[in-house]
Amino acid sequence: MASPQLSTPIIKVIIPAFNEADSIAKVVAELPASVTEIIVVNNNSTDKTVQNAQTAGATVLTEIRKGYGYACLCGLNHVAQQSILPNIIVFIDGDYSDYPEELDKVVAPIINDDIDMVIGARVKALREEGSMTPQQIFGNWLATSLMKWLFRATFTDLGPFRAMKYDKLLALQMQDKTYGWTVEMQLKVLKQKMTYTEVPVRYKKRIGISKVSGTVKGSIFAGIKILGWIFKYSLK
Repeated sequence: MASPQLSTPIIKVIIPAFNEADSIAKVVAELPASVTEIIVVNNNSTDKTVQNAQTAGATVLTEIRKGYGYACLCGLNHVAQQSILPNIIVFIDGDYSDYPEELDKVVAPIINDDIDMVIGARVKALREEGSMTPQQIFGNWLATSLMKWLFRATFTDLGPFRAMKYDKLLALQMQDKTYGWTVEMQLKVLKQKMTYTEVPVRYKKRIGISKVSGTVKGSIFAGIKILGWIFKYSLK
């Protein structure tokens, strides 16, 4: 099996979703026509996430092990079993905090400039007031500052709206099953000296309550996981 050329990119979107019944159909519907397949990974939802995603036209998978990384890996396993592989994988959250129609802008540096990974950066000027919690803002600053000091990185965000060449993503051999998925990806890109850039994206208040930043427990565990990955890689 081989990936087609980037002149006609095949783009697949993976959306981890846990109890996002009120938002998932909006995310699916607003992704642009350039997307070949939209994969929603139901991560033990107890509401109508599955039904609403299917009705909206998404491929729906189920991963019973709770965790953002588990859901992403489930989506990637589905892609790997297909006869025609994509050029680009895009990750976006199912809570409608991002603007799905901006996907073409996020993947443009890969298509036009042969960049390996693109982060949709939630810059302050484009964020709706209150769309990121104080702990999210501080956590992003701390993590990206540490990556700058330790690895000379230029990241400003750990934003979940991101795109990457499929073959380069496979080369990262992603492992994290929960909160550390995004920072693991960025650290491995740095370690393997892949090319990356950021594209400023708009960001709004999510629908529903965040399972991570919306709880004290989630924020603490996410922080521990992110810092753990950074210090682990600083010692390699």
